[in-house]
Amino acid sequence: MVLFERTMSESSDDIDIRPLELGDIRRRLEESDEDCQSLPENGGNRFFSAVFQMSLKKKNEKPVDGKLKAKMAWRNAVMKARALGDPWEKFHLNEYKTEKAKRHRYNAMRQSWVVDEVMMKMEDHSFNHGAMRECFRMKKLSNFSKDDWVRAHNYVAKRYMDEETPRETYFDDVKLQMDAKLWGEEYNRHNPPKKVDIFQMAVIEMVERDGSPLFHLEHFIEGHYVKYNSNSGFVRSEAIRMTPQAFSHFTFEKSGHKLIVVDIQGVGDLYTDPQIHTSHGDDYGDGNLGTRGMALFLHSHLCNSICHSLSLTPFDLAPSENEVINKNVANLQVSCKTVVRGTEEIVITPTKEEKEHILDYIRMRSISSGYHSGDDKPRIKLTSISSLDSQESDDVPMMSESEDSLIDSARQENRRRCLSYNSRIRFDSISDSGTDTETRERELFQFKDMVQRKARPSHVLGEMEHRKQLELLEENRSKTGGSVLGQIHLDLAKYHELNRFVKESETYDREAAVFHVDQAAKCGILEGIKTMAYLHLGLSHDILPDVELGVNKSDKEIGFDYMLMAAEAKDRVAMIYISKAFETGIGLPPSRTIDWNKAVYWLDRVVNTDTEDEEGNFDGTMDDPLYQLVAKQAAMYLTGGKGLDKDPDKSGELFSWAAELATKAMKGKLASKYYMLAEEAWAECEE
Repeated sequence: MVLFERTMSESSDDIDIRPLELGDIRRRLEESDEDCQSLPENGGNRFFSAVFQMSLKKKNEKPVDGKLKAKMAWRNAVMKARALGDPWEKFHLNEYKTEKAKRHRYNAMRQSWVVDEVMMKMEDHSFNHGAMRECFRMKKLSNFSKDDWVRAHNYVAKRYMDEETPRETYFDDVKLQMDAKLWGEEYNRHNPPKKVDIFQMAVIEMVERDGSPLFHLEHFIEGHYVKYNSNSGFVRSEAIRMTPQAFSHFTFEKSGHKLIVVDIQGVGDLYTDPQIHTSHGDDYGDGNLGTRGMALFLHSHLCNSICHSLSLTPFDLAPSENEVINKNVANLQVSCKTVVRGTEEIVITPTKEEKEHILDYIRMRSISSGYHSGDDKPRIKLTSISSLDSQESDDVPMMSESEDSLIDSARQENRRRCLSYNSRIRFDSISDSGTDTETRERELFQFKDMVQRKARPSHVLGEMEHRKQLELLEENRSKTGGSVLGQIHLDLAKYHELNRFVKESETYDREAAVFHVDQAAKCGILEGIKTMAYLHLGLSHDILPDVELGVNKSDKEIGFDYMLMAAEAKDRVAMIYISKAFETGIGLPPSRTIDWNKAVYWLDRVVNTDTEDEEGNFDGTMDDPLYQLVAKQAAMYLTGGKGLDKDPDKSGELFSWAAELATKAMKGKLASKYYMLAEEAWAECEE
């Protein structure tokens, strides 16, 4: 049995039908005071959708005898649903051997596994295969029934064709999908126009077979399978939709840039086999491309109306990039406009036969069907084959006391949970989730609180503001490093340099590449800061080596400021550059003057810094050995001036230290020279 919901576009009379879930049924019962409407699905245990269609009169026409029309349409729908039958009946799965297996389910909130035993029947030969896995039809006996294979659910068992695949891979795949499912539930909590779900997935261990082979287990869902985007920035143009792209954007922002769910594919908005990119690039298999994968998605993503309704912020792109994306995507999204959520129509009390299907559905906790349309229209009306008044007709029999009790219990349970929580979360079956509903909801709200604390905007301005707030809270916090968003921009600059976004014969967009390096620098990425400093100062650089900026007074100011930021981040090359500039005036912008006191300060920082910089690198300053840097400090203290007080005693100590360092470096003559200069400096102290 399936409860249906209808969507109608503002611009047309088209109707979209989708089955509701168990939680929706309970909510409808509670809200409508036992008035409900449903379509049976051959006992409620066959995984297909009864496509219910009816024509609507135009808005300005008055319906004729609505109650009679509703009854006729309802009975017609019941007959159609019964006529469909089991789509796998012709494969005679009931005749296969009954096998006992262990089912391993992953709890994403607790990060733990739940194991139980199930009874199932599986085909001997695969009926389809992909690039890596082959698929087998399977029926699994419900935990609520015994040996009733007629009502057994249809599943697909998937196995890697490479027999050398590690067993851990099966469990890692389930962990990935269930973590992604958790983000789908968080997305739904924000009440988007169209909700999403990700296949419940488990590992089946065939304990009665040799070697106890493993399979992935998923519900069988009929429908048109579509891949909406990939883990490398691909967006399917002929099937472009708002919801999948908005969902990926949502996961990036609400996770605080820690991850993004991509590779969205499935039937409508029921997804399977997603991929998760994480900021560190570990976990979730080889498909996890880290910040590089995030960069590829965000570069191809154009925020849509769903993104805006969820208060997601657009990712910063160069003007030339925005122009290209708008040309490629804007026209394709015209057909994907979302209708604003509306109200529901009144529903009637079902007949006795229809009530039995509702009760059977609640008892069996059948999963929702996977039928979805290909658009993003919100569900605005319940398919109401109903009259305009709410009175029951005389020929509708009343429910029995036991039926009333069951529905009252469902209604009370739903009301209690709705009062406990502000938002309505769908009810998960214990048999699917491995966790009782109340515990599940409590864990989801804990997850919600975590998301609220971690959420960060996708644009650089918000990132800069966030970093400033952290600096106020943490006195010793560095102004650079640690920005995932900044690293994404740097990766995009490198992708541009590699001609990722142009044809082989074309030149990459240098303006866009410099734009992303600049965004990375603003986010505090040391490599971006150094590159922008070198570009503005006219120095050679590793990233975008073929790009040159005209060096003028303003460029020198900007470049020197960036170089100071790099020096503060413990980059030794930057420290030495700043020191030389304050010592000699070479490379010093017009707004600054020679200052030996600052020159000595930065030399001292170079010499006494023995830790990695904020990129995790350690530059031993081979171009400027330590003994030379120490000797330079000593020489400035010996003469004094330009803001530095003369100090012969300190100069002697530094020359002596420089001599020791030169000796260790096997520079005997230079060491003798430094010892001599040390003696001369101390001689001045005696005078």
